[in-house]
Amino acid sequence: MAKATRAAFGPTLLELINEGVDVMAVDADLAGSTTTAKVAAEYPDRFVEVGIAEQNMIGVASGLALTGRTVFTGSFAVFGSGRCWEQIRNTVCVSNLDVKVCPTHAGITVGPDGETHQALEDISLMRVLPHMRVLVPADYNAARAAIRFAAKTPGPFYVRMGRENLPEVYGEDFAIDSEAFAQVVREGSDVSIMACGVELAHALKAAELLAEEGISAEVVDIMSVKPLDEETILASAGKTGLVLTVEEHSIYGGMGSAVAELLAEKQPCRVSRLGMTGFGQSGTAADLLEHYGLDAAGIAARVRELLA
Repeated sequence: MAKATRAAFGPTLLELINEGVDVMAVDADLAGSTTTAKVAAEYPDRFVEVGIAEQNMIGVASGLALTGRTVFTGSFAVFGSGRCWEQIRNTVCVSNLDVKVCPTHAGITVGPDGETHQALEDISLMRVLPHMRVLVPADYNAARAAIRFAAKTPGPFYVRMGRENLPEVYGEDFAIDSEAFAQVVREGSDVSIMACGVELAHALKAAELLAEEGISAEVVDIMSVKPLDEETILASAGKTGLVLTVEEHSIYGGMGSAVAELLAEKQPCRVSRLGMTGFGQSGTAADLLEHYGLDAAGIAARVRELLA
């Protein structure tokens, strides 16, 4: 059953609270959309609403973390990363606080809200910060696992979640047991398609299209953008010799940049980055992914160009 990654946020926090984990949620007037309203409804003492004040949200979360709580913040990605970046840098990361920045509605699949609400630079902003770990789950179960892993691992996390319903890639028992997580979800030999978040399902569909033409595409889920799972990435790149990174994010400083940096240093090979190069525009999620070549057909087309 298709669910949005954001739909995992509130329910997973409730699971953690019921299990005795000392977590709190702080939101900036978007609790209904981020689903942290579920925490407010059942455990009002575990929820703080700061209003439309994202910088204050990070300050409140940091103060709560200093009392020993594990604190999750919720907002839309464009507000929850950029508008309060200075506070995340100077308060959360400098002090290495147990604050988990978990915004929703990231990328162009926010759709009709248009370019002002489509965060395309948030991965770049977060991965540059010392102490910050960056996770981009690809389905509901992966988002649940990412939130649980962040809750049990001390220090800052950025967990990027989206608005659109996504097909299930992982089962309900999926869990993360390492900070540097990547996984080969389809074996192949001609090209390694490395994707994260929304794009993983499209990469898998692209691999099916390519298989019909005799092209063997390996698909790797780069859930952990920082730190990278170097072993998995290097092994896949070494096997195929050709890497295509795909992300619903700017190619500048995002997951593709992280992978390219790693390969340039440790295993040079041909790398192409597929993602956004400018701002988005208003439209349905499906239409925007097709327009920017980020759907299955667009990914398959890029692979054909690289192999031609």
